[in-house]
Amino acid sequence: MKTTMIVTSALVAIASLAAAPAFAGMPNMPGMPNNATAVKTGKGVGVITALDPKAAKITIKHGAIPTVGWPAMTMTFAAKPAALLKGLKVGQTVAFETRVQGAAADVTAIKPR
Repeated sequence: MKTTMIVTSALVAIASLAAAPAFAGMPNMPGMPNNATAVKTGKGVGVITALDPKAAKITIKHGAIPTVGWPAMTMTFAAKPAALLKGLKVGQTVAFETRVQGAAADVTAIKPR
């Protein structure tokens, strides 16, 4: 039993090491940057489709944001600081600034248009 566990553990470790390079080059999402450490900033315009002030989240259907390498899409952002969401409403068109690192995207400034 002990030998089986050791052999199984070794095989799992070898398999995960062999697979690591294959996953390293895979993108997070189509159209999204693949470098998890690079910080990029950009400006966008879109329509608010959902607000969650308690979780400090906002969902925006926005146009392309070339400076961060994004096509037009709908996505959820963290509002940093959360107070940015005060006075906003679903359906409003907004101009916003975003900070992106890997798959994490924050809205750092936002105003109705």
